[in-house]
Amino acid sequence: MKETAIVRFLAVLVCGFVITGCSPTEGNNSNNVASKDVHVTIKNKGSDTMVNLAQAWAEKYTVITSTASVEVSGGGSGTGVAALINGTVDVANCSRQIKPKELEQATQNTGKAPQEFIVGYDALAVYVHHDTPIDKITIPQLAEIYGEDGTITQWSQLGIQNSACPSNRIIRISRQSNSGTYFYFREALLGENRDFRIGSLDLHGSKDVVEVIGRTPCAIGYSGMGYATSHVKMLAIATDENASYYAPTLENVLTKSYPIARPLYMYSLGEPTGEIKAYLDWILSAEGQKIVQQLGFVPVESN
Repeated sequence: MKETAIVRFLAVLVCGFVITGCSPTEGNNSNNVASKDVHVTIKNKGSDTMVNLAQAWAEKYTVITSTASVEVSGGGSGTGVAALINGTVDVANCSRQIKPKELEQATQNTGKAPQEFIVGYDALAVYVHHDTPIDKITIPQLAEIYGEDGTITQWSQLGIQNSACPSNRIIRISRQSNSGTYFYFREALLGENRDFRIGSLDLHGSKDVVEVIGRTPCAIGYSGMGYATSHVKMLAIATDENASYYAPTLENVLTKSYPIARPLYMYSLGEPTGEIKAYLDWILSAEGQKIVQQLGFVPVESN
């Protein structure tokens, strides 16, 4: 009996220590102390047009804050929006505006309505190889190059002799269909009732488009103006043959003269708070917008 009583006493004693060690009060105090040193990771995904800009923001912000870091990945605007709908990212980057259906899906799935922030502007440039003897083009000409049932398939139809392209055939470089750049360019050229023709070389990233054109004298393609290199040139664009031609420059975007310019968006999942709000506020600050201009885009504060 004595032995049994001792066992029961020890069992109660041990249980008491376990309960005391896991008490809600002590656990909460421990969490409160730790929360002062919590390091938040902000997940940011989407537009390939914006991926270099987003990475530059993330790297700079990590230097100036000790409480947050930012994980950036591309994949296209559609990929970023899909992640927002699934609730797997904090912020989605988009080079086109979120669609009403996507907004509704995200709200239904997560219980949080995405909030829109314009974080810069971009001129969508039309690129050719630097040896191609053409400096300007019209929107209707581009529509006939890219649109279904389009009539322009050869460089000579644009009134030039492209000696670097013996085949005379225009090689169309485009983006994959989940890209906001693809979506915007199609709408700017073709409107809502006409689609791209099949047979283009569809690439994953904005940088890839420019690199391929720089190696391909027969090629034409579109990408953000911030991706220009010495191997390509950007064409001046006119809305039609009787209008003035404008190059994709900071000044022409600010004056709204360049006809293929667009806002760049970030979408938070719900109203941003805490570190996410602090990060978005910093992006829209003078310091964050300076990086926008450094990377060849147009700052919000300039508009």
